[in-house]
Amino acid sequence: MKAATAIDAIDVRTYVFPTPQPEADGTLQWSATTAVTVQATAGGVTGLGWSYTDAATAYLITGTLADVATGRDAFDLPGSWEAMVRACRNLGRPGLVSHAVAAVDIALWDLKARLLEVPLSKLFGRCRDTVPVYGSGGFTTLDDDDLTEQVEGWLAAGCNAVKIKVGESWGSQPQRDLRRTQHVRSLVGDRAAVMVDANGGYSVGQACRMATAYDDLGVVWIEEPVSSDHLDGLATVRAHCRADVAAGEYGDSVFYFRAMCAADAVDCVQLDVTRCAGYTEWLRCAAVAASHGLQVSAHCAPALHAPVAAAVPNLRHVEWFVDHVRLEPLLLQGVPSVIGGEMVLTDAVGHGMTLNPDAERWRSGGG
Repeated sequence: MKAATAIDAIDVRTYVFPTPQPEADGTLQWSATTAVTVQATAGGVTGLGWSYTDAATAYLITGTLADVATGRDAFDLPGSWEAMVRACRNLGRPGLVSHAVAAVDIALWDLKARLLEVPLSKLFGRCRDTVPVYGSGGFTTLDDDDLTEQVEGWLAAGCNAVKIKVGESWGSQPQRDLRRTQHVRSLVGDRAAVMVDANGGYSVGQACRMATAYDDLGVVWIEEPVSSDHLDGLATVRAHCRADVAAGEYGDSVFYFRAMCAADAVDCVQLDVTRCAGYTEWLRCAAVAASHGLQVSAHCAPALHAPVAAAVPNLRHVEWFVDHVRLEPLLLQGVPSVIGGEMVLTDAVGHGMTLNPDAERWRSGGG
């Protein structure tokens, strides 16, 4: 093992990628995706991390976290992670703080693997060479033709499950939710499972009623039928349907997921490496789920999740989210390929990705 190397630079940048058209789920609409990147350098080697977040995250990293990480041993990842979290004590742990810590933590893991000249997945302890993905998008703003095109693209990539957004306009369009789900069910036939995501758009009672209707359509996964913070509500919906209930994408710590698992609120725990403070905490949260006999599903950011998802035995799948699938090749070089519905791990050092020089056209003044 090489001698300890001090982190000597933290570079932060912000990129904004417009969507092809306005997109929406059950409760929110957007027209762009923002990525805040971190490049951490030690001993002439650079590691890359990023979060899908708000531009304000860049200011938090440069103003608070960069000084905490700089000068620390590049191999002391638990120490750096703990120091960053402690430095943000008065700012609160959820939300932008966890997004910021995540971007730096991911960069430091990539840096460590590159210093050791090993693939990041092997540094974590790779237990599989590929990770299954499911197609995700199906925004409520899509017409039937656009929805069909998206679904057919996922099937062509070999995905054996597809997921669309429901709960449109805070649950005020239930018949359209069901019609769109039926449309997708008809498109995929027996080629793929159908999943839906309400993003917390339903009330508990409505979610129970809709869950019964989704069961009748053969839906196998209902994501956030109610708010992921409403653990009793999730448990109630879970008791009223055959489909698996999933939530957790906004979770930020082991304490969040300990409470979710203890409440018997979900059948599968969703973990987002950009929202739960990076790879360090993601692995801990996956262990919490395992201690309750639950699988985990990686939420969005497919390229980032590839190496860590390959390291947990209780993985179900990774979300191949259309917005991120579209922008990752614009932002990065070395994005993992999807073949036959599986993201393929490489033996490149680190996570194998670097910033794409052409990404400068999407560079924003936020960092």
